[in-house]
Amino acid sequence: MKILVIGGNGTIGKKVSERLTQKHEVLVAGRNSGDVTVDFSDSSSIKSMFESVGKLDAIVAIAGDAKWDKLDNLSEEDFYIGIKSKMMGQVNVVRIGKGYLNSGGSITLSTGILADDPVDMTTSAAMVNGAINSFVKAVALELEDGKRINVVCSDLVEDSFEKYKDYFPGNTPVPMHKIVDGYVKSIEGKITGRILRIMA
Repeated sequence: MKILVIGGNGTIGKKVSERLTQKHEVLVAGRNSGDVTVDFSDSSSIKSMFESVGKLDAIVAIAGDAKWDKLDNLSEEDFYIGIKSKMMGQVNVVRIGKGYLNSGGSITLSTGILADDPVDMTTSAAMVNGAINSFVKAVALELEDGKRINVVCSDLVEDSFEKYKDYFPGNTPVPMHKIVDGYVKSIEGKITGRILRIMA
């Protein structure tokens, strides 16, 4: 398969790309580096990315920002960071990308445990994660030509544990290979409309 991994140089994206490269042709899209660059918060940049890579068998999005802070500190503009990037970035990947997806192809989006089990200072991040989970279940009903969509929703990952452990007291980090397996299941399997919750 010809697979585009958006965010393929990130903590999770790098491991997913490495695994997929063993069997498939993988193109990496990143903010500043990769086979193609993309501004995830800009739909015209997303369209240009797809124009440059052409037809695909699978699209994977492991990208997007959201502001972490106390609700009292979050402005309306702070909420729009997550809405424009992690939420609409992924929505636009589907909205635009489905036109570049071959028959029977798949799209895999990314969220996390905050959608179901938020922690302090994650009001904005939890909101956009929950929105994407609901979006995937709904849009799966409308995709045509055998095209599929799923979302990998993971707990705190091993490779980010030191950075985020103080935010997640008592959470057991998930081994990276389990996270990667979730993406492989979505891409190489036949499921659609699923939230693949990956826990330790």
